[in-house]
Amino acid sequence: MSGRERILGRVRRALADVPADDAPYATAVPRDYLREHGERTTGRTVELLAENLADYRALVHRSTEAELPALVARLLAGRGAREVLVPPGLPVEWLAATDAVRVPDRATDTAHRLDRVDSVVTGCALAIAETGTLVLDGSPDQGRRRITLIPDHHVCVVRVPGQVVASVPEAFERLDPVRPLTWISGPSATSDIELDRVEGVHGPRTLEVVLLG
Repeated sequence: MSGRERILGRVRRALADVPADDAPYATAVPRDYLREHGERTTGRTVELLAENLADYRALVHRSTEAELPALVARLLAGRGAREVLVPPGLPVEWLAATDAVRVPDRATDTAHRLDRVDSVVTGCALAIAETGTLVLDGSPDQGRRRITLIPDHHVCVVRVPGQVVASVPEAFERLDPVRPLTWISGPSATSDIELDRVEGVHGPRTLEVVLLG
């Protein structure tokens, strides 16, 4: 008997006494999670997001639509970016002021090729204020997961307040669970047994977040 067969057998035995008309799991389990800790204005929720992003060592910037192209160009120039990865649905005006070469998100590109790209610019699905977390879901302005995990510099644009939620339970209510969700809390970081922090091992060493609104 294989391991798979043993596990499925245990599941069947565990469910043997469950009535056929038993409530589905989705409705049987209460979902009355706390949505927000305390009452906040929309502005305060956005400020909390900025504070927690910074606490995770992300670099936070504010911008209007008109200022965004110049800001993105300045962030890329500050990193000396010669090439920038571009998701297929990224608004073209966001990169209108930069001279960096646009590299499209191509399925044929290898990890080695993506590693040679200096920066990537994306949008996001939403941002969670209480945890300082960005969530990407593979939408056209975000591209596939790998393009935000390999380049060393990620610029992520968050539309405020529309893409900002207070808490994780609130985020789950708005996210599509069948999409490829990537949750980002600050730049990539890990530590060894002596707690020495090392950044850039599992993703971008530098995360810059633009709060657009």
